[in-house]
Amino acid sequence: MTEKKLIEKAVLAMNNSYSPYSGFRVGAALLCKNGNIYIGTNVENASYSATICAERSAISGAISNGETKFSAMAIVGGKNGEINDYCYPCGICRQVINEFCDKDFKIILTNGSTVKTLSLNELLPHSFGRDTLC
Repeated sequence: MTEKKLIEKAVLAMNNSYSPYSGFRVGAALLCKNGNIYIGTNVENASYSATICAERSAISGAISNGETKFSAMAIVGGKNGEINDYCYPCGICRQVINEFCDKDFKIILTNGSTVKTLSLNELLPHSFGRDTLC
């Protein structure tokens, strides 16, 4: 799976965003090590703490289907679905990604014209996670 194809799937997921409050639409496409892909989108709620981000939506879908090995995730987003800047995962999503992914897990971002790929370790150095507790 190429970065471009994974980004395309993230854009398709973003189009399903339910974001009536912020207008900030996000899509994620999670690539499993076996080649399966799970998409997620942000789903807002009037009770803001009940909102779920696209990244956690994709991971939850994968875990719910028995997947536990992941290699990459493309994330796109922007106000009203306009992709004109990189859409980095929020702190909670970084922590959830850290729970299920290795330090070399790839996070693929685009600003609409340029693709940037980071490892989880680059995105979340000095993390607190499974290795800390085990």
